[in-house]
Amino acid sequence: MPDPLLKYAYFPGCVAQGACRELYMSTQEMTSALGIELIELKKAACCGSGTFKEDSQLLEDTVNARNIALAEQLQLPLLTHCSTCQGVIGHVDERLKTAQVDNTEYVDQINGLLSEQHCSPYQGSTEVKHLLWALVGDYGLEALTLQVKRKLSGLKCAAFYGCYLLRAQDSLPFDDPVNPASMENVFLAIGATPVQYQGRTQCCGWPLASYATKQSFAMAGSRIQDAMAAGADCLVTPCPLCHLNLDSRQPEVENTIGEKLGLPVLHLPQLVGLALGIEPQKLGLEKHVVSTQPVLKKLGLEVV
Repeated sequence: MPDPLLKYAYFPGCVAQGACRELYMSTQEMTSALGIELIELKKAACCGSGTFKEDSQLLEDTVNARNIALAEQLQLPLLTHCSTCQGVIGHVDERLKTAQVDNTEYVDQINGLLSEQHCSPYQGSTEVKHLLWALVGDYGLEALTLQVKRKLSGLKCAAFYGCYLLRAQDSLPFDDPVNPASMENVFLAIGATPVQYQGRTQCCGWPLASYATKQSFAMAGSRIQDAMAAGADCLVTPCPLCHLNLDSRQPEVENTIGEKLGLPVLHLPQLVGLALGIEPQKLGLEKHVVSTQPVLKKLGLEVV
């Protein structure tokens, strides 16, 4: 186990506290089992999921400068478990750190708005880090392997990176945005078998869902079909919005493409949690729309 123990300012985001409550549950269970301390930022606001900037870049930057400043007050990195939150907040952090050098008036403007609301100023003194990067870059794959209590031998896992995690930020310190391997390396560390397939770094279709529903579902269907054709037992995603389109809406996806799918879609901390010996119910594996029973049965487990 890493020494000293890891500690983060935890930004759970909106979806994990609502439609994907099992992500919130499994993140808490997994980090606790690994000895990672999370201090939840209960006063944080929604990152905006990229929609704030459609009206105002200043709005997106100010809201998320405040979120980052909450972590800075604790002198801790801001930890997300949502690729969309990572993409939005991480990009704001990059933009404002650049502005501290090239456009100080803009940072002063944002901090002036924060001051009016009695909020701490943005300082650019911390970093924004996805849970995947924390596992790979901070905790370490060798240390993770040492914590495995239930090796996931024989389970074929297809990583679904999606868009935001890989391409929203200019700097990606723990992976290659074109040919990523961090999730597959986690799979190997916990004894699962990575499955390579076309579409693992492409969009799930979620951003289209509100105005081009059929196209959105067709995109999700294509990703799931690709993974199934490659022999995957499950998809694993680091983003709850991807999870919604790939799992919660999979029955509607099936109706759109005219094909039965039934591929389980797990959140990353659920998969890691299984390897750590955490019981499926504590990881919320019974809460999915597509049953996770095939995955659990393959591991000799069942959800009650």
